[in-house]
Amino acid sequence: MRSGPVVRAGTVLSLASLGLVVRNLRTLRVPDTDGPPAEEHVAVLLPVRDEEAAVLACLRSILRSADRCAGTVDVLVLDDGSTDGTADLVRSVAATDPRVTLLAGAPLPVGWLGKPWACQQLAEAAPPTAGVLLFVDADVTVAASCLSATVGLLRAADLDLVCPYPRQLALTWSERLVQPLLQWSWMSTLPLRLAERSSRPSLGAANGQLLCVDAAAYRRAGGHAAVRHEVLEDIALLRAVKGSGGRGVVADGSAVATCRMYDGWPGLRDGYAKSLWSAFGSPAGATAVSGVLGLAYVVPPAAALRGSRTGLLGYLAAVAGRALVARRTRGRLVPDVWLHPFSVLLLDGLLVDSFRRRARGELRWKGRPVGGDAG
Repeated sequence: MRSGPVVRAGTVLSLASLGLVVRNLRTLRVPDTDGPPAEEHVAVLLPVRDEEAAVLACLRSILRSADRCAGTVDVLVLDDGSTDGTADLVRSVAATDPRVTLLAGAPLPVGWLGKPWACQQLAEAAPPTAGVLLFVDADVTVAASCLSATVGLLRAADLDLVCPYPRQLALTWSERLVQPLLQWSWMSTLPLRLAERSSRPSLGAANGQLLCVDAAAYRRAGGHAAVRHEVLEDIALLRAVKGSGGRGVVADGSAVATCRMYDGWPGLRDGYAKSLWSAFGSPAGATAVSGVLGLAYVVPPAAALRGSRTGLLGYLAAVAGRALVARRTRGRLVPDVWLHPFSVLLLDGLLVDSFRRRARGELRWKGRPVGGDAG
């Protein structure tokens, strides 16, 4: 069966994406888990809000990792108005370990979103002698080597900000379809070595689950005050650091941290609804990205089902890219990578849902409105 220009264009895009994956895998920054202990003063900053189920595992893993550091490690936890037992659990750890300090969050000011405000308060409370700020989400569990390896990568690569992307744990069908797209997305679209030194907003990817930043560079960039209204505050902070003359990039953190962001379809849908509308700059940008994804990863396999060899080549290129990323980031291979077209279609559906819910004023996260004027 002969393939039309649309199928050929989609296959070309899929092959180009595979080529970029191969190139990025050769240059991808990776924390050295066998490196020397970190000797700097590190402030680990943990914002929490109703994290009763996860906070103890996270906090204990941070302390085990701190034990491997040669320098001082302070762990600051800010309780951002939790209504469950989160604060009590943190308080129980702080009572037995002087490295842990529990802070009570101040009321949310007008013009701020919740997470940037929590992170700003933590940064302001960090000891002035701390040369590195390490922001960690409560649903992350770090390896014993994490702190030293992450700080070591920041310094060895002469970066101002680095995000070792945790291994994403995905158990249910929806998680397995969507979550692997997180690492694949930047690995297949972003020339990483160019991105780490370029200040262009489009050349940036970050992950607030585990974000390590030089304290002086953070202050030069304006801290989280510079990104106070941003839903994707991690990417915005990276752009602010780059805009102030710094360098930063994502890295493969699958050996130093794990994270299960959502525990099924309802949580995943709400989580993506909160942020996807803001991910591509505008509705027009989102439409363009959605169209390119469909052209590259849905059109070729659909054509392959009708006997197109060109479409089959495009589909196999997409599967190969997903497989290479999954292998590096310790993700699942079979049958997940073969379902890539369905992953893209589900992501497009989540994008439409995010815009729809935002237009209706329905977006909320942990009891707070998102995407509107409310603080």
